[in-house]
Amino acid sequence: MTRTRRPPPGLGENFDLLAPLAPDAASSAVGAEGHRERMRTRLLKAGPEALADHEMLEMVLFLALPRRDTKPLARALLARFRSFAAAIAAPVPDLLAVEGIGEAGAAALKVVQAAALRLARAEMTDLPVLSNWAKLIDYLTATLAHAPVEQARVLFLDARNRLLADEAQGHGTVNHTPLYPREVVKRALELHATALVLAHNHPSGDPTPSRDDIATTREIKTAAEALRITLHDHVIIARTSWLSFRQEGLL
Repeated sequence: MTRTRRPPPGLGENFDLLAPLAPDAASSAVGAEGHRERMRTRLLKAGPEALADHEMLEMVLFLALPRRDTKPLARALLARFRSFAAAIAAPVPDLLAVEGIGEAGAAALKVVQAAALRLARAEMTDLPVLSNWAKLIDYLTATLAHAPVEQARVLFLDARNRLLADEAQGHGTVNHTPLYPREVVKRALELHATALVLAHNHPSGDPTPSRDDIATTREIKTAAEALRITLHDHVIIARTSWLSFRQEGLL
């Protein structure tokens, strides 16, 4: 007599999920988990430098997409954005345009970016900005280097050159962003800042200042000095390099 396999009470249609995996599926699942475990072990024992860019992306994505094979997704991200840093810094619409990423994957990547920026900013907190120049450049690079359009930021400093605020003052196009001297000085007065550092990025990859960059910087310096606010520097960040107006004799 044939006996019908009936689901236990409460499981209904989900009973089939308890059935053993087919051999190919089981082998694939075990292989994927083994791969992930090996990467986790390498990360914890040898540190992040032991992982390649695609492996870092795989790890971020499989935390957000545990049921997916994230290796192809990581490869697709690198093909589109070319590096781990550029992938996590990419705008959300661009991430969602990569097939399979979805909102969960995009959110995971943006959390990693936010964590990196907070860590870099924390390393500058309560420290004189000008005597920690390397950390300032690291922070500005993390914030601006991979932005797809120009973004202007102003760092407002107190009398001891400690960071009071870092604020975006404008977003522009791939080769121009507006920065208004009156608005910069007004905000400095609101924060009781006594000094400024300007920064913006050049998505083109060339940090050479334009004529507009130089003219605007001089206007801000003149407006700030009239109110006894010091403009310490203007830094242009490119993807792999940077330029200081003060070091170039442009201030």
